[in-house]
Amino acid sequence: MTEERKGFYFELLELLEQDPEKRFYADNGKDLLRNKVYECAMKMDKDLIKLLLSNDRMKEKFFTDIDGTLVFDKTAFGWAINNKAFLQDSYTRFKNTIGLIDSKEQFISSKNDVVLSFPYKDCVLEGGQTKEDQKRGEIFYNELLAPDDVDRLLAPKVFTNMKRYTKDGEDSITEFDDKDNLLIKGNNLLALSSILKRYEGRVKCIYIDPPYNTGSDSFNYNDNFNHSSWLVFMRNRIIQAYNLLSKEGGLFVQIDYHELGYLIPLLDEIFGKNNLVQIISVKTASPAGFKTVNPGPIDVTEYILFYAKDRNCFDFKKMYVPTSYDSNYDLYIENPDDNPENWKLEKLYNVIYKMNGIELGSTWQQAAKNAQAKWGDYWKIIRDSLIAEFALQNANRVVSIRDPQKPTQELKALMERSKTERDKVFVYNKSDGEEQGYVINGGALSFYSKKVKNIDGTPTSTELLTDLWQDISWDGIAKEGGVQLKNGKKPEKLLRRIIELATKESDIVLDFHVGSGTTCAVAHKLNRQYIGIEQLNYNDNDSLVRLINVLSGEQGGISKSVNWHGGGSFVYCELKELNHKYIDEIQVADDNKLNDLYKEITDSEFISYKADINKLKESEQDFKELSTEDKRSFLIQVLDKNLLYVNYCDMEDEDLAVTEEEKAFARSFYSEGV
Repeated sequence: MTEERKGFYFELLELLEQDPEKRFYADNGKDLLRNKVYECAMKMDKDLIKLLLSNDRMKEKFFTDIDGTLVFDKTAFGWAINNKAFLQDSYTRFKNTIGLIDSKEQFISSKNDVVLSFPYKDCVLEGGQTKEDQKRGEIFYNELLAPDDVDRLLAPKVFTNMKRYTKDGEDSITEFDDKDNLLIKGNNLLALSSILKRYEGRVKCIYIDPPYNTGSDSFNYNDNFNHSSWLVFMRNRIIQAYNLLSKEGGLFVQIDYHELGYLIPLLDEIFGKNNLVQIISVKTASPAGFKTVNPGPIDVTEYILFYAKDRNCFDFKKMYVPTSYDSNYDLYIENPDDNPENWKLEKLYNVIYKMNGIELGSTWQQAAKNAQAKWGDYWKIIRDSLIAEFALQNANRVVSIRDPQKPTQELKALMERSKTERDKVFVYNKSDGEEQGYVINGGALSFYSKKVKNIDGTPTSTELLTDLWQDISWDGIAKEGGVQLKNGKKPEKLLRRIIELATKESDIVLDFHVGSGTTCAVAHKLNRQYIGIEQLNYNDNDSLVRLINVLSGEQGGISKSVNWHGGGSFVYCELKELNHKYIDEIQVADDNKLNDLYKEITDSEFISYKADINKLKESEQDFKELSTEDKRSFLIQVLDKNLLYVNYCDMEDEDLAVTEEEKAFARSFYSEGV
């Protein structure tokens, strides 16, 4: 920055200090309120215009003379006021630091602010007048709270409507057992902070499928839920998740390309770069049936970011996925009971020909012609299908000749010898713990049985799990678990893979964007303990409904493959609402009811300290002239977010009407003995 440019900004700063109403600086007299300056500029504030015109340099910079009339260029002024060079210490502040910043250009990592998010539900009629045309969009209002508000906001909450569900029904409860599965309804940030004391450092696997911030999710966000707000929203929750994970635990976050590039450095910051285990690509759809709206490749991929709390402590398991027959395994040992030196190897397709009465002839071309004469034009498909089935059933006799990895000098010498003594099998002692290996015709024998694993009771050709998952079908999952969720539902097979990758039986699994309950349903069927948190109500397609179906032995998803027949139990509870009851009313209120709520809320004790209660009461008529949507938004904004739910520390306050049953459950849940 040149001295002249630096001088210009200093001069503008000093000029703004001269505002007669002292509107443009914080109480400390140092911090410029840039948003206030910008707002006044956009409104063509007279006092600001006069101030700028009083300075020749500002007059020349931001005003244009048109036939003797000075016209204020508020666009140029807005650019200047929002340019980070306008900050006195901007150069040194940004010189050596790279990181994620919020909308106020402050580094996320240096702040304790919390984005609080909660749903405002509304029904929108789109297109026609039939029932099928009615689509519900979930709109999230988010509010950035200052550090002074955060401690009380995140204090443990009181629970209500506590029930234990079994296949025989439900029972009200006042005690919580440490081995109980748990489903919580309420704001997930507040629920996470409430379970922290009991579960800190104990959760083995966390999977979340958060809002993707695409603008067309099943979740929609006010102010487009821009990158900075979304990142703070995610950061607050992932920090809680990090604290809940055991040192052997892992986090799996599913996301699409919209926020992938932003989420990785955020997770690197919290978990450490070295603990990024893998970025897994998941094929979630087929291009068939897609309408080509935009040019370029069709989007059929999502990503799972897999982080370990400490990768040195994580128990990495070898996992295998089904694959088609590997045609490299094309030889068959006809006499496996003889000494290996006398083994006779036959081409696998010749074995299939002979088994089906096809003459081999003198050449492979003649054998192929004979096969075509018997099986018709699709003879190759029939032959290959028979080979694949035969290889699977005789895997310990089907082999391929391959180059071994990292052969010893002794093995290299043996392989060279086998090149001259053709078709003879040489036996050698392997160094990897296996008793013997076999060499023939310059290569080592590899047995197909190494690729065959028992998956769900069936011998299956497999390969090691990689970072590309395209073997899990997303078709036909709409009714899994007896619930339907049009957007965002995940296959039970996907969650099974993740849970089995990261846990063993009885380990704790957590999902705090649980949606239709796939994670909890799969964890239940796999005999894992689980915690699910969801703040939205999906009615008949809710996670509560799904888990009740699981207890009853529903047979969708992975049920048959894991021999699931029902049973077990889980505890359901809700965060006890305080002024959140007003949010519920605001969500469904019509215009007249909103006017009534305005008076009721402004007369209550639930107004945010940031609001001027006297001005609110004087502005009732102005409120009535707002649109219905603006009324809803305004009422939600003025509510004190620290009083959304009842804090555990306040439950003895008689005005909060906490029942004895709720108190007993809270004492049990927050027991000092935990």
